[in-house]
Amino acid sequence: MNKWTQLSIEYANQRSYLDDLFQVYPTIPDGIREINKEVWSGVEKAFKQKNNDLLIRELLKLDLFPIKDSYIAYLKRDKSSIERNPRTINRICGRLYELGLDKIYAQCSEPKETNRQIGPMFKDWLRNKSLGIQPVDLETFLSDKKDAILDGSDKAMMDFAHDELNHKHNKGLDFVARFNGKYVIGEAKFLTDFGGHQNAQFADAISTIETPNVKAEKIAILDGVLYIKGNNKTYKSVTETYKNYNIMSALVLRNYLYQL
Repeated sequence: MNKWTQLSIEYANQRSYLDDLFQVYPTIPDGIREINKEVWSGVEKAFKQKNNDLLIRELLKLDLFPIKDSYIAYLKRDKSSIERNPRTINRICGRLYELGLDKIYAQCSEPKETNRQIGPMFKDWLRNKSLGIQPVDLETFLSDKKDAILDGSDKAMMDFAHDELNHKHNKGLDFVARFNGKYVIGEAKFLTDFGGHQNAQFADAISTIETPNVKAEKIAILDGVLYIKGNNKTYKSVTETYKNYNIMSALVLRNYLYQL
């Protein structure tokens, strides 16, 4: 298996993965969920006792969680992550306590809203010098051969990769950089759950890696449920079908770049 994929899986399963990932993908406090009344008494008890772990575990028994948060699906799929990520649990519970039991009940009775606005968050994270350097505009990027990250729209990055790196793919890019004289291109995705639109997101990232004859290192910067060990299709794809591809978490991206 690719070294960086293995490191990403280990990070997700042995460290405070969700707590750390929140720096890359801070969720928007928005959305409502439907309630299953059969477990409401357990929710009520945990809420009154301010027992954060129990409150989360009880709410995860519902068909839909009462608030919109992109980290919920991960917690639901991997219950062991609840103990390993106390800040994530405390952050979510803080929102629940602010709502109060009446509002939680009311919001759980409403249909789920599916809209997510997490696409630009990766680039915002880069602009905070999270990889040690400040992204620069195209003119500055082309002015020398130093380590650099290109700051631009998806189309601007795609045009540069097309003209300069022979990248003939028709999808935009989230990441274009140069480290140790080597160009690196990739897409960044946060897969919040399995199936549907998330599978399409995964496929988009893989298609970038599979684009032939590109004069750059090609990577897929993927985070979320794909690193949960199990028999799910996405995990098998990462560890078997695409095991030799450069698939990695944003949280190990810095290490990858500086070893080029």
